[in-house]
Amino acid sequence: MKKDKIIFWVTTTIIFLFEGVMPVLFRNDEAGKAAMQHLGYPVYMGTLLLLFKVPGALALILPQVPSRIKEWAYAGFLIDFLGASLSYYFVDGFIGFTFLPFFFIALLAVSYIYYHKLKEE
Repeated sequence: MKKDKIIFWVTTTIIFLFEGVMPVLFRNDEAGKAAMQHLGYPVYMGTLLLLFKVPGALALILPQVPSRIKEWAYAGFLIDFLGASLSYYFVDGFIGFTFLPFFFIALLAVSYIYYHKLKEE
């Protein structure tokens, strides 16, 4: 049981930092704005994503959030990561950034599996 908690918290914390903290810290970063424009998205899309990523990341990390909300957060992040991968693929073809979101999908999947394992206990 302790191993399950450690795996859950490590993977969930990485997702939280990547999706909840980094977007807030770098929301006005010129490189982020340039990346959004390179992919063909308007600059305000970054702000729109921020409005969904931060509450979603908080939903995953806070234990008192209801399960149904957590399920939506997991689904939202899966859509976000798949969308990022497809965006890079359609614009640049197969490059490193095309596959980077799959690393986070794997972390998200491990977090999700262990969330349910801990919920059953």
